[in-house]
Amino acid sequence: MKRTSPRTPRSARIAGVVLGLACVPLAVLGGSRLALASTAGTAEHWGTFFGDGNPGSGDTSLSPAAVTVPGMIAEIATSNSTQYALLANGQVYAWGQGTDGQLGNGRGQNSFTTAVRVRFPAGVKIASIPTDTMPFDSGLAIDTRGHAWGWGLDTGGEFCLGNSKAYRTPVELPFSGVTLLAGAADHATYDAHGTLYACGINQHGELGDGGLASSRVAVRVKGLAGSSVTALTASYANSGAVLRDGKYYDWGFDGEGELGDGTNRQAVKTPVRVPLPGAVTQAVEGGSLAVNGQTLVKLADGALFAWGDDGSGQLGNDKTGAEPSPVRFYPPAGVTYKLLASGGATSYAISTTGDVYAWGAGGEGQTGDGSKGTAMKPVLVESGATGISSTADDVAVSIR
Repeated sequence: MKRTSPRTPRSARIAGVVLGLACVPLAVLGGSRLALASTAGTAEHWGTFFGDGNPGSGDTSLSPAAVTVPGMIAEIATSNSTQYALLANGQVYAWGQGTDGQLGNGRGQNSFTTAVRVRFPAGVKIASIPTDTMPFDSGLAIDTRGHAWGWGLDTGGEFCLGNSKAYRTPVELPFSGVTLLAGAADHATYDAHGTLYACGINQHGELGDGGLASSRVAVRVKGLAGSSVTALTASYANSGAVLRDGKYYDWGFDGEGELGDGTNRQAVKTPVRVPLPGAVTQAVEGGSLAVNGQTLVKLADGALFAWGDDGSGQLGNDKTGAEPSPVRFYPPAGVTYKLLASGGATSYAISTTGDVYAWGAGGEGQTGDGSKGTAMKPVLVESGATGISSTADDVAVSIR
């Protein structure tokens, strides 16, 4: 289903969602209409979903489309095919493609306009989901006990279970003490008891274990032993980590300067440090093919840097072409970016006032401005946002 109508003001769109809920019987709502409306959360998404199960059927939205969930949204996350909202009560809801089980509700059907609950076992409460980002056609989460969960496709063995099959409901992964995880394409990285592990496809060194052999069981990421990691990032053939001291390391494909160390190499098998003029407080990786990818970071002093592929202006420096070393980019005049995100070849930011900006490729509606054109400069997409995530050709935001 394609939605290509001109953008409607957010207040009108949200009002329409609440009115729609008011038509549901009270027995279904489990309380008064007013109570549900006041506790419902809203996410918005644009761009195009795609996946193995439904190639070419991507529910394209050229401007923000609203999805309602039954509670306040704590975190928002995306994969190439599906999007997820972690609620404040520890439940997870999903919408998008589901033919490979990535909705996690036990069924193999799509649900583009209605969020469905991801069915974890009784008693499991989720503490976090990776906002940057999920593997191909699958979902990941960490529960309040430090256990990791995965569902959907496991083609490359990125769940570290020793196999490669699809799961229609979440399955517990072989880790404990998990504090961070991130994945993309067919690989994933896990921080368990302070040690980084990875599994999945390893064609370009994205597992970081010093080799190029893929692994369906966990292998240790080399070169960061003894370092405390505060964030993990991932894209198609790359992985990265922010350390507690503000250093940023990444590894994997480097054909377009994705590693930011000034070189262009095909495969980097262990983490390399990116030279930056200050401590990193936020990092996001993008890229949807083995031959592209970009990273955006925010430093402690607010400065913004980016590197890697820039074929569509996604680095935000008013140029195109590869940048193998960090380059400075700036928000519009008078705007301060608070949060960053990056998809296949499009980048995003939420300002300190909740405004959402997009720049880069727009051929699948990723810029959210109602067009399919490339945006060399940031375009204002939405307001009132509190969280953001993007993978491949889609993006989702949580709305206050």
